[in-house]
Amino acid sequence: MKKVFFAATLLATTLLAIACTSKERWSDKEREALRNEIGAFRDMVYLDNLGNAEFIEFSDGVVEAIEIDYPIYTTFIELPARGDTVEVYVVSTIVNELDTDAHNMRNIYPYPMLVAEGILPPNLSLQAQRAFYNCFASKVNRTYPSTRAFFNAIMADTLPTSQITQLQRGCASELFDWEIEIDQTLFFD
Repeated sequence: MKKVFFAATLLATTLLAIACTSKERWSDKEREALRNEIGAFRDMVYLDNLGNAEFIEFSDGVVEAIEIDYPIYTTFIELPARGDTVEVYVVSTIVNELDTDAHNMRNIYPYPMLVAEGILPPNLSLQAQRAFYNCFASKVNRTYPSTRAFFNAIMADTLPTSQITQLQRGCASELFDWEIEIDQTLFFD
C-alpha cells in the first residue's frame, strides 16, 4: 500500500513538473501585455523615429528574445526587477540593430535635430538628406572599427566639437557648401 501511494505521488509530481515545463510559448495575451509595456520606451532616441509598423516589428523582436530566455511567463512576471530586465532587452535590441547605414543614421540623428543644432540647413530635399546620411554613415564606418566603438562614441558625444559632430559637419560642408561656425564661451574661475 505504501509503495502504491509513493508511486502515485511520484507520478503526480512528475506529471505536474512536465506540465509546468512543457509550456514552450507564451499566450497571445501575455505577449500583448509585454508589447504594451515596451510601448513606454517609444520616446527613446532610436525608437521615437520609427513608424508604427517598424515599432511593432521592434517590439515583437524584444518579446521574442525575452520569451526565449524566460519560456515560462510566470517566472518572468515574478522577477524582482522585471522593469529593469525589460529595459535591458530594449537597449540590447537597439544596440544589436545599430549598423552605421544611412537608415539608422537618420534614426539616431534625425534631420530636424541636426537643423536645430545648426549642422544642416533647413528645407533640404529628401534626396539631399539621403546624400548627407550616406556620407555620414560612410565616414562613421571609416572612423570606428566596430558598432560597439560607434555606440560608445554616441554615449560620450556631449560637446559640439566631438568627433561625431565633426563628421556631420564635414559631410554638410562637402555636400552643401554649408560652413558652420562654433561660438564657444569658456568660463574660467
